[in-house]
Amino acid sequence: MQPGLEPFRSAIEAIQRLLEKFDNRGVVIGGIAVGLLGRPRFTEDVDAIFLLSTEDIVKFLEAAKAEDIQPRIPDVEEFARKSRVLLLRHIPSKINIDISLGVLPFEEEMVERGSIQSTNTLSVRLPTPEDLIIMKAVAHRPKDLEDIRTIIDKHPQLDVDRIRRWTKSFADILEMPSLWTDIEGMFK
Repeated sequence: MQPGLEPFRSAIEAIQRLLEKFDNRGVVIGGIAVGLLGRPRFTEDVDAIFLLSTEDIVKFLEAAKAEDIQPRIPDVEEFARKSRVLLLRHIPSKINIDISLGVLPFEEEMVERGSIQSTNTLSVRLPTPEDLIIMKAVAHRPKDLEDIRTIIDKHPQLDVDRIRRWTKSFADILEMPSLWTDIEGMFK
């Protein structure tokens, strides 16, 4: 297992089992994905996107409970219906889990393109390096920009046209041209 991921193993395995129960309609993202597709770094939680409607929340929470994953806030259903995020905790490991309910065309494509990535001791469904870069470009915090650099370093044969197209599309929608211009030079 990658250094630094060991405390997260049981939570990641629980999320992977949930992905399988929901026809692999999701991917693990965030720091865990960066650690597997780029370079390991500190993270406090497990993030994932599942392609679920708000009508699926109760069914998902029931399946999560069977994996020892419980809500970490009161009124988790109401919060998820408004924010499209389920705030959960893997009880045995005490690791927080944030599940985004994907709905955007990009998220659908990202999940379709995702695949199982394996280390010596762990298999988990992840987005492609390109799609993780796009997500990190939109989040656009300093740590996200550093994550992009580590992914580029590890994957020199990226589909830069895909990254450019989606990042510019988000930049236009959000009226933030810097989403692309701040990362463009990293690909040279």
